[in-house]
Amino acid sequence: MSFIDEINPVNTLIVGANQGIGLGFVKKLLQDEKIAKVYAIYRQKNAAEELLSLVDKHSDKLICLEMDITDELQIVEAVNKIRTQVDKLHLVVNCVGLLHEDTLQPEKSLREINSENLLRYFQINSIGAVLLAKHLLPLLRHGERSVFASISAKLGSIGDNKLGGWYGYRASKAALNMLMRTAAIEYKRSCPKALIVTLHPGTTDTRLSRPFQKNVPAEKLFSVERTVTQLLSVIEQLKEGDSGQFFSWDGSRLPW
Repeated sequence: MSFIDEINPVNTLIVGANQGIGLGFVKKLLQDEKIAKVYAIYRQKNAAEELLSLVDKHSDKLICLEMDITDELQIVEAVNKIRTQVDKLHLVVNCVGLLHEDTLQPEKSLREINSENLLRYFQINSIGAVLLAKHLLPLLRHGERSVFASISAKLGSIGDNKLGGWYGYRASKAALNMLMRTAAIEYKRSCPKALIVTLHPGTTDTRLSRPFQKNVPAEKLFSVERTVTQLLSVIEQLKEGDSGQFFSWDGSRLPW
């Protein structure tokens, strides 16, 4: 039995819900009758059409909020809106991540290092997540089990780095792992029922991975639906001592 089966009602929050894995989580949770509320955060309305189209059919369950994870004031505002409706969350999944955009591309060598691009990677992939941990703490401090999971990447494992390259992405995901590990230690003192984990989803067929899929074997390229199902299975099987750990999509622990 998963911890979700033990709680009624279950309130959830998906950050980065307008596309890819985040949108997949929203769709999956909307189908689960045990879930009472799905709060879905997107950054820009013009890139969230599919998410917003779900509201009419699920108006009693789905609440969409606009927020930029790099702006702490917007995070505070979004969390305050949630707190006017519910006093606790049981599952938070942060799916926000940056690998490439416009002229920003993963660096293949030191020659391509650019300080603005590095800062952008850290803003989105690392700092945003720890700001969420900071401001969501009151909603996760309650007597029922809760999970705050952030989508990380195996490329953020320092111990597993055999190929080099992709400096900004690797370093920002490694920083995410450290920030979440550190937050997990503090959460254990202030809200011991909450577990904080980072998750490697595997290579998923999304806009983020699309330019880099040509060398991925077909059996290792997951659909969004498969990835969401696998990650939910990992989340549902988490135990008390798992907080602060880094898990792969199959439930195995990854090296730091």
